[in-house]
Amino acid sequence: MTRHDLVVVGGGIVGLATALTLLQRRPGADLLVLEKEQVLARHQTGHNSGVIHAGVYYAPGSLKARLCIEGARRTREFCDEHGVPYRDTGKLIVATDAAELVRMEALRQRASSNGLTLERLDGAELGAREPRVAGVGALYSPGTGIVDYGAVCRAMADRITELGGRIELGVQVTGISENSDEVTLSTRRAGQPGDEVRTSRLVACGGIQADRLARAAGVRTDVRMVPFRGEYYRLPASRNDIVSTLIYPVPDPALPFLGVHLTLMMDGGVTVGPNAVLGLAREKYPKLSVDPADAADVLRFPGFWRLARRQLRTGAVEQWNSLYRPGYLALVRKYCPELTVADLGPQEAGIRAQALRPDGSMVEDFLVLGTDRTVHVLNAPSPAATSALPIADLITDQVLEAAA
Repeated sequence: MTRHDLVVVGGGIVGLATALTLLQRRPGADLLVLEKEQVLARHQTGHNSGVIHAGVYYAPGSLKARLCIEGARRTREFCDEHGVPYRDTGKLIVATDAAELVRMEALRQRASSNGLTLERLDGAELGAREPRVAGVGALYSPGTGIVDYGAVCRAMADRITELGGRIELGVQVTGISENSDEVTLSTRRAGQPGDEVRTSRLVACGGIQADRLARAAGVRTDVRMVPFRGEYYRLPASRNDIVSTLIYPVPDPALPFLGVHLTLMMDGGVTVGPNAVLGLAREKYPKLSVDPADAADVLRFPGFWRLARRQLRTGAVEQWNSLYRPGYLALVRKYCPELTVADLGPQEAGIRAQALRPDGSMVEDFLVLGTDRTVHVLNAPSPAATSALPIADLITDQVLEAAA
């Protein structure tokens, strides 16, 4: 058994950013980070598109809008300070018909409400900028970039260690209990007997497991994490020059995700994706993976069935396109018509940790809840990687205010 001032559960980018911020604001604190995998950033952080989002899409006044804009700036500052490479690629949001032009203008106005200025292009201007992209108009976001968030996490981990924090890998939290003096974590390492870790304050950044950790700690919440698989493809190296910016479709406000896009990667490649299909395993990435406990959690949750009824047609189309590659390709050929099925090479999927309410609505904003001695990040999907440092400030404020 060990005892610490602060324990952070979760070695993704939000957990590491929080640990770093706590140490910066509480120098000398005895802080421990626990991560159940053998490497950091194994799950959502390590499987996203690597985009530094500018804050275009999010509801004005929301945490996502405010923290994303601040986070984009601070992500670049952190990378500059610690030698992590990134690229300011910009992004084009492409309209392919008249209806999308109308939605595009609404998106431009939303971005303006968030303090962003987007350049509007007509079809000819789009073609001049990206000759292999077809559309009747586009919005250009100069503040969008790309980075390897795994590299950002490794730099954060190095800094945490320099500041006296400790990171332990391969340690799973199996139980949480709290009394007026401390929080006790039951932990387990593979092949070893169980152990206990005690702490004055706990921060849980559990990603797709956030609801289970919160319930274990006695947090009153009715949200459930539902995994959505985001399936990607990678273009062949001969297509690496197909675009010079990120290319996104105009999102449909009736649908919960942003649509299939072309993303430049830090290794020079280009990915296509993601789609969004229901997952029946929270942490298994091959197609058609099923984990019995995870599947039962989804199928027993009333919110899932309410969402499924509302999005029945969309869900069926996404599932069909997941299984039928030409259907998936058609989503991209709307704005990049020269691509073929043969261009869609393998790329590991990602799993979006999305909180869902019992009424079937998705939790749209970041959600942080807690008890007297614990703080739990219960919803941190995209743009959480971009926003990790200001999210960490928010969490740290709660921890230090509770400790005062």
